[in-house]
Amino acid sequence: MNHIVLFGFTVTLLVTFVTSARYPYQQVLQHSRIRGRQHGPNVCAVQKLIGTNKQYYTNCKQWYQRKICGKSTIISYECCPGYEKVPGEKGCPAALPLSNIYETLGLVGAATTQLYSDRANLRTEIEGPGSFTIFAPSNEAWAALPAEILDALVSNVNIELLNALRYHMVNKRLLTDELKHGITIPSMYQDLDIHVHHYPNGIVTVNCARLIKADHHATNGVVHVIDKVITAVTNNIDQVVDTEESLETLRAAIAASGLNTLLESDDRQYTLLAPTNEAFEKIPQETLNRILGDPEALKDLLHHHILNNAQCSEAIIAGSSMETLEGTSLEVGCSGDELTLNGKAMISKKDILATNGVVHFIDELLIPDAAKTLTELGKDSPVSTVIELFGQAGLNSYLGGNERVTVIAPQNNVFKDGSPSINKDTINLLQNHIIKEQLSSKYLYHGQVLETAGGKKLRVFVYRNALCIENSCIDAHDKKGRYGTLFIVDKLLAPPTGNVMDVLKADNRFSMLVAAIQSAGLTETLNREGAFTVFAPTDEAFRALPRAELNRLLGNAKELSNILKYHIVDEIIVSGAVSQLVRLKSLQGERLETTSKNATLNVNKEPVSDADIMATNGVIHAINTVLLPPGKAPERGDLMSDSGLDILRQASAYSKISQRRARLAPNSKLISRQRQ
Repeated sequence: MNHIVLFGFTVTLLVTFVTSARYPYQQVLQHSRIRGRQHGPNVCAVQKLIGTNKQYYTNCKQWYQRKICGKSTIISYECCPGYEKVPGEKGCPAALPLSNIYETLGLVGAATTQLYSDRANLRTEIEGPGSFTIFAPSNEAWAALPAEILDALVSNVNIELLNALRYHMVNKRLLTDELKHGITIPSMYQDLDIHVHHYPNGIVTVNCARLIKADHHATNGVVHVIDKVITAVTNNIDQVVDTEESLETLRAAIAASGLNTLLESDDRQYTLLAPTNEAFEKIPQETLNRILGDPEALKDLLHHHILNNAQCSEAIIAGSSMETLEGTSLEVGCSGDELTLNGKAMISKKDILATNGVVHFIDELLIPDAAKTLTELGKDSPVSTVIELFGQAGLNSYLGGNERVTVIAPQNNVFKDGSPSINKDTINLLQNHIIKEQLSSKYLYHGQVLETAGGKKLRVFVYRNALCIENSCIDAHDKKGRYGTLFIVDKLLAPPTGNVMDVLKADNRFSMLVAAIQSAGLTETLNREGAFTVFAPTDEAFRALPRAELNRLLGNAKELSNILKYHIVDEIIVSGAVSQLVRLKSLQGERLETTSKNATLNVNKEPVSDADIMATNGVIHAINTVLLPPGKAPERGDLMSDSGLDILRQASAYSKISQRRARLAPNSKLISRQRQ
């Protein structure tokens, strides 16, 4: 019980401390303090990336994942900023004595910055009176500079080194709670701006360098240790593109699209994922020419490479979805030191800072769905099989042209037993999967009629948990391309081939049912316009009845009508609409219960043997059982009445006629094959 109380107290403290911090950096630091408090006062938990010198104060998510950029970390416990150990005592009970900025640099792991301050004759200033903030590169940051740059900075003249150090300084005290996201701060070198970003995950950057030790107070200011040596920024994003030889093709594309104005504006901050010339060269020339020659597609392409905010690489420690100007999202993540886009490491050069954002060079072109043809959309997708079938059927003009269409595209698993061969019937069927306008599924409505390229009229059915076009129900989000949209569905479409009676008469499995319907006087009902669902007993179902019950049913028109009406519902329910128990009121008045289990539709717990046989005024589901309304029990007997024998004779005649009759729909063989 005490453990439970202690756990609850700890959680309460965690929530209290974290929510009391106003800014993300303070929230993460508070979390690290709470995680380290068992080791003594003022101890912070730190995650260290194995094999590197990188370390991070740990937020809640990273604490449990124990990973940074997909790489394992170890937890260590260190004194929180501003505190130090005392020999023989637990934790870090002593506050660091305040000294000036110069002395503080040596205490916080920035001894190289301290040394260079001496060389550049800056020591006197940062030892003396005033109120300064210095973003001090760590010792490792100076060591990571290319040798020629470092040599130039620390040459005998030393003016370059002084200028560089003064660019790292601000002429006032700034703690992390004042380092707000997106602000610029005039530096002490010609008032050139330092660019600050304070991210939701608690990471703070200046000119894309991460603060690794922040808020170290000094008598004359504050020291923040950063992981890079920063340089002044003078170019906007458009100028960065304009000065890079490897972005020549991108530069031409931006000019053609009129995007220069956006990229040179300082009103907002962006991230440009800049495709190099090499990235453009990887795209098939035909595709590239089509996009470059289409202003709308080109605009979508370029907007898909621009994120809505400035994103420095140092602030990415796990994958997150980021919105582009085009309106879709990219998964921006990292793997070790490499940035990734949608899981792929394709960024060849990162963190080129501009006055209005950040540029990362990428070596692959990111073509958004909005700039693709339907053929390109479907390639390497869950509907690639049917896209290949359209090509084999000679229907690529619909999928690759500029005519507005919507393609009803069954998932690949529909064809797990093999694709149909291409013939006249297949081509006709595929044409009826093409709707002659570009639609969005979220705007479809119940009862809407859609016209296909094959001349069929398809109905839309809206259910509580499903949206279906005839027997095919939408199984995933739309994929919208430049001129067309893919509706991803769960099965091949079965366009209606006649009304309910026409379909029943054309199928020799239902010869007894047809005769019974006519005997019961229900032919006119099922011939008229309407919306019926018929759970249709096969001849096998009738023959399975006890002889006495069959005799009684077939010999009594009123009773027969009552039983048949129990199999008919005055609305259309396709199998994809039944994901849970659905109760349907029959024409007889009693309710039928439909369920779905293992992709099989059941009615009154009886499996449907063949679902979704579409008719112009309804849908037929074949069952191998005659359903009896509640309270109707089968009777035993051997003799059959004369009227019952007449119905069986009629059924035999219908069976022979249906076998001779030409198929009502040229694609019925193909549809039948897919149902098996």
